[in-house]
Amino acid sequence: MAGIVRLARFRDRTRVFYAVLEDGEVAREVAGDPFAGDPFGAVEIASQETRATSGLEWLPPCRPSKIIGVGRNYRDHVAEMGHTAPAEPLLFLKPPSSLLPHRGVIRLPSDSQRVDFEGELGVVMGREARRVSEAHALDYVLGYACVNDVTARDLQVKDVQFTRAKGFDSFCPFGPCIAIGLEPDGLVVETLVNGRRRQSSPVSRMIFGIRRLISFASAVMTLLPGDLIATGTPEGVGALEPGDEVSVSIEGIGVLTSRVEKSGSPAAGHGGGESWPRHSCCC
Repeated sequence: MAGIVRLARFRDRTRVFYAVLEDGEVAREVAGDPFAGDPFGAVEIASQETRATSGLEWLPPCRPSKIIGVGRNYRDHVAEMGHTAPAEPLLFLKPPSSLLPHRGVIRLPSDSQRVDFEGELGVVMGREARRVSEAHALDYVLGYACVNDVTARDLQVKDVQFTRAKGFDSFCPFGPCIAIGLEPDGLVVETLVNGRRRQSSPVSRMIFGIRRLISFASAVMTLLPGDLIATGTPEGVGALEPGDEVSVSIEGIGVLTSRVEKSGSPAAGHGGGESWPRHSCCC
């Protein structure tokens, strides 16, 4: 997969910065903010010096103004949940405050008795998109990431709609990076819990493909640079328990890993590791 740039976002003791990952272990800092100018331009390396990621705090690789989820987008998942396949994409929104970085902690809320993992391919928009055609939809994509659409399943059933069940702080692990230059059609989404594979499916099994999802969503709302589309989960979803380690893995992107704790645990901390401004911001 030559030519792929893996763009990550970190914080050290003094500042937040973007960096290009090399082998997932070291990072080279990027000059400026990739979302402030033309995200389709070449990524400019600020220094040849590498830094070990072990000495840095991971952050979500961008700060989307909105997170668009897609429900029931794999036929086998539709079947395992006892639903019928939708005639058109089923969209919902997760709040940006639900974002969680790589190696963050998913906090299980006390008012839910069943919280599920849902490994997914995430699509990160690179420029503003409004009513784009399927034929040109991928022209608006910056890259791809791993997403875990964590869901309080019992609350989803109780509420009918998805806002509370999918909106808790820490319920959107996202990362570890944005893979730029990746061809998505041959990708496989895998989820492991405590090292055991629980989900594995090619994205080609999606009911509505990436082009269709972008075109459909952009006809409803303007997509902005940094906005995230979580494209749906395959079959194999299951419950998370305190102490679990859950990882979403997609070749070409990397592995997004989270620990699981009860809400209020001292180990949990803040979901995204950041303070969130009142205004929307993509990065």
